[in-house]
Amino acid sequence: MAQKNETPALLISLLITLALIGGGVWWFTRSGSGLGNLLGRGPDPSPGSSSSSSVPPAPVADDFAGVPNVPSGLFSYGGSTTWAPIRGQVDPVIQSVWSGYQLRYTNPPSGDTPGSASGIRMLLDNQLAFSQSSRALNPQEYQEAEQRGFTLREIPVALEGMAIAINPNLNLSGITLDQLRDIYTGQITNWNQVGGPNLPITPYSRRVEDGGTVEFFVANILGGQNFGNSTRFIDTTTQALREVSTDPGGIYYASAPEIVGQCTVKPIPISARSGDSFVAPYIEPLIIGSQCGGSSQRTQLNSDAFQTGEYPITRRLFVVVKQNGQIDQQAGEAYANLLLTDQGQALIEASGFVRIR
Repeated sequence: MAQKNETPALLISLLITLALIGGGVWWFTRSGSGLGNLLGRGPDPSPGSSSSSSVPPAPVADDFAGVPNVPSGLFSYGGSTTWAPIRGQVDPVIQSVWSGYQLRYTNPPSGDTPGSASGIRMLLDNQLAFSQSSRALNPQEYQEAEQRGFTLREIPVALEGMAIAINPNLNLSGITLDQLRDIYTGQITNWNQVGGPNLPITPYSRRVEDGGTVEFFVANILGGQNFGNSTRFIDTTTQALREVSTDPGGIYYASAPEIVGQCTVKPIPISARSGDSFVAPYIEPLIIGSQCGGSSQRTQLNSDAFQTGEYPITRRLFVVVKQNGQIDQQAGEAYANLLLTDQGQALIEASGFVRIR
């Protein structure tokens, strides 16, 4: 009698097991799931999420002329000052191919300092068609966009490194990221604490509200800590580099294309941690001082180290687009698509930045 009672139970167990196996096979093989997602190869998240642009979209054309859906009209854009060399190289060529697609860089109202944050703010306030940023969007910006009835999408189009400039006469082989942090938070105050001469350190920086570069530096190098009391705040990179060139103990950070190639300051190699090899943001030879002259006599960027991640401070540059189904979205997506073509990537490289593909 006991055996007869066990038979139905065994059959039910067998059916449940087969159902579970069948369901698992279906789950692993259906589109967009299974091993692809488990190994990080699944579909990208939705455009409104903060990780929506971990990989740049595939180029839609080889050159500017082949990019579809480029709208006609006058489109205001703004944002990051880091982007200035790219704007100078790319925009005139875009205009020569697409004369009806007119672009106008717009500064913030009321004399606010141009930068990534102010550009995104202007985009949220409907003052721009799209924005350029040297940092990723933050959760507050995503949330504010959603409160206004749309989403924001960040499209990566280029890579760059952040370089550290010192006075050309300062004898120093390099510094670590921890030492850089301690210099700017006031824990290290003399160059002899990092292998240099007995000389007080003068850290220079723009203010946090002045741009994405400073925000990136505070978040990723300082770990969210405040600047030390010895930090001297400067309005522009041009002014800061001028100060460092005459201050024996000066130090400043900025986008690598703004520092590497300068004749009056010296970019220094850095390492991710103590014991690691120092990696320079430039290719030898380092040309500064009287030997530095025209474009052919300037230090060149170490683009390979930026692209491979060997250089410790690299970041992506983004086109920030409002997802609202209107012509501004079309204009912003067209601009990103233009930059992602082979022609656009070549112009980005010519402007001193690194191709993202």
